[in-house]
Amino acid sequence: MRLINVTNSYSGLVRQQLENTDAELVKVYTSGNITVIYTAAPLHNEIVIVNKKRPITESEILEIRNYFTKKLSLDEYNPLDIKTSVTPMLVEISIPKHAKEKNYQTFR
Repeated sequence: MRLINVTNSYSGLVRQQLENTDAELVKVYTSGNITVIYTAAPLHNEIVIVNKKRPITESEILEIRNYFTKKLSLDEYNPLDIKTSVTPMLVEISIPKHAKEKNYQTFR
């Protein structure tokens, strides 16, 4: 499966997500009849997979999940914490991130 970045064609969706959610990054990809929306936020990443023509297969879900998790460092998330919600034409994959420790400098 080859994912093609079509974010520029979804500028309204991207703008809405950036304005109304904690998202810092929104990208939209397509592969045939499948649309994938990838959102990165400080505490989590979300992957939404939509196919309006037919049910999404398990192999498509795994391939898309692997495509995006390969781009993340294992320091950022725990693979066991990933949650997947599946309906026939819509899949949501939630990837919680580890809270990053803030290093505060002490002034004396």
